Amino acid sequence: QVQLVESGGGLVQAGGSLRLSCAASGRTFSSYGMGWFRQAPGKEREFVAAISWSGGSTLYEDSVKGRFTISRENAKNTVYLQMNSLKPEDTAVYYCAADRLGSTRSRQYEYDYWGQGTQVTVSS
Repeated sequence: QVQLVESGGGLVQAGGSLRLSCAASGRTFSSYGMGWFRQAPGKEREFVAAISWSGGSTLYEDSVKGRFTISRENAKNTVYLQMNSLKPEDTAVYYCAADRLGSTRSRQYEYDYWGQGTQVTVSS
């Protein structure tokens, strides 16, 4: 069992930056692939970014490429999402998720564990 806790959300102006963190419990974090998803009001949850167990492979949704960076520190059981050049359309609840197979995956059903989410609001 893995528990995930997100932090780092908040209110920021358009063009600003935020760094989200996701702290994981358990000794097997380093073997998990990790992903970030988001859900805007009235919309379905969507994929944002993913990183493999080693950090050697990453995957991004097209609208965040070049603006967001996913990374991880296995020694700290933490995965990050650095978000730059934020836009109002990035406003959403952001969730991290863990995949026991360790890959970079973009589909929600491929993830085994989920955090509770952290709110990101970008004002125009």
